Amino acid sequence: MSTTNCTWDKLQDLSLVEREMYRNPTEVKMSQIVMPCHANHCQELSAGQLLKWMDSTACLSAERHAGCPCVTASVDDIYFECTIAVGQVVNIKAKVNRAFNSSMEVGIEVTCEDLFSGCCWKVCYAFATFVARHPEGGKVHLRQVVPRTQAEQAEHSVAAERRRMRLIHHDIMKDILSNESFQKGITEGAESQDLQEAVPAERTRVESVELVLPPHANHQVNTFGGQIMAWMENVATIAASRLCNAHPTLKTIDMFHFRGPSSVGDRLVLRAIVNNTFMHSMEVGVCAEAYKGEEALRHINSAFMTFKVLDEAGRPRTLPPIRPEPKEGKRRYQEAIARKKIRLDRKYIISCKQTEMPLSIPWDPSNQVYLSYNNVFALKMLAARDNWVLNHEKNQVSLYTMEEDDFLCFRVEAEVEVPAATAFLLLSDLSRRQEWDLHYNSCDLITEVDEDDRIYRVVTPSVSEVGNVQDFILLASRRPPCDQGDPYVVALRSVTLPTHSPTEDVNRGEVLCAGFTIYEVSSSMAKISYYNQASAEVLPYISTDIAGLSSSFYSSFCLCRRFLLEYKTDTAPPTVASTAL
Repeated sequence: MSTTNCTWDKLQDLSLVEREMYRNPTEVKMSQIVMPCHANHCQELSAGQLLKWMDSTACLSAERHAGCPCVTASVDDIYFECTIAVGQVVNIKAKVNRAFNSSMEVGIEVTCEDLFSGCCWKVCYAFATFVARHPEGGKVHLRQVVPRTQAEQAEHSVAAERRRMRLIHHDIMKDILSNESFQKGITEGAESQDLQEAVPAERTRVESVELVLPPHANHQVNTFGGQIMAWMENVATIAASRLCNAHPTLKTIDMFHFRGPSSVGDRLVLRAIVNNTFMHSMEVGVCAEAYKGEEALRHINSAFMTFKVLDEAGRPRTLPPIRPEPKEGKRRYQEAIARKKIRLDRKYIISCKQTEMPLSIPWDPSNQVYLSYNNVFALKMLAARDNWVLNHEKNQVSLYTMEEDDFLCFRVEAEVEVPAATAFLLLSDLSRRQEWDLHYNSCDLITEVDEDDRIYRVVTPSVSEVGNVQDFILLASRRPPCDQGDPYVVALRSVTLPTHSPTEDVNRGEVLCAGFTIYEVSSSMAKISYYNQASAEVLPYISTDIAGLSSSFYSSFCLCRRFLLEYKTDTAPPTVASTAL
């Protein structure tokens, strides 16, 4: 999944000092100088060779944690931000972010270094999933990763949300393809194309076979995952070249998903074809299958790669439209459009910095998964910061503040004599918040998106005696713990709905990031923290608290505690999500 730019920027800030003091025990580093044998026609490092190095480094990190052989299960989306020239150095660092039962997420950071100028820059950031394999065939139960630094705690927390995104990726595609407005848009787009200039998709088809030899295998005698990815990139590049009669540049790779193993002696059949073109880019679908002797083909891997063709000035060239084949070609054509929408949603909603995003993002059923992810991700990253300053404390209720990126953030925290699961159930139901929060006049449920996400309209009192009331359209995303020691999370952020536009008599307020984290202290005690990255509309409600002129935050928390204690016996604890893999 492309959470990469946001993760890179935030975690670079989190770990500048920590790196010099502490090194993660699963961290593995690789440095390679790019030689002509690693390069393509432009004397730049081929993407296939880079994928081999990335996979090798990540596998060594996974095996260091697992203590046994590991295999690549998948690699999330990769966005290549720049190319690497012959003579420059590639630095790759991999470490295990989180272990589940038998699988683990490995973060991979790739930078480039110019030995003559001493400059370094980011190339890409990726997340790979590896599965531990016992040498004797039994199931491996991995020990948990214990995060030590602030950056590791943030990655450890968000890894569970990324895993959730991987598991529902197929359902997202199905929902988009079945959407009536999406299908209507495809039909209208196809009718507006000039078919006279369209290139038949069949012209771009490539098929190549590779014999898996011992040098292509890993230490488990299975075909090295990085080698398969490199072969796939090779045939995809040929397919892209056939469309434009030029040398293309690989810009992004959708998730690699390994569906089965391959071994020495296999014949690996690689097929690629251009699925669709989008003005300045094209998507190439590539599939890898294997067989031995006369056995049937086994599906090994498939991926989708986006290429651009650059002119001499480095500007993207306009590409001709594609004419898909009937049936399967049309399906691939439509799915490419759906994947492009997913990529744009990820890039816009997930990958940019919080300060670069509008406070309210338009809500659409097709981007709900990424909005929900961003909602939870932002709250977890805010909670992971370690530069909170204690501003006020009264009877063990604490108010912390933090200034960051032109925002004033605050956190209110205390322990409450209520089971954590019960507190989660009560606080995640926003429609009941006016029962204890004096800042809520009303809170109405607009739509229940799914079991974990709901959209509410919240009305709050006017800041001044003569002003209008304010309302907020909020997405509430809740998550139970993924593992023992994780918090319950209730995340809030503003969204816009066409059915609920601002009105003249009500001021529309916006929330960038807010919500609760709830940790289990004991079976009957929870530590509850409320966070808010205060926007201009929220700041007046808490400004006197932060200035030390009042303690209304204490009164609000006391009302919250009273509400939780009063209703703690009226609810059944929620079921914790399973982590079977």
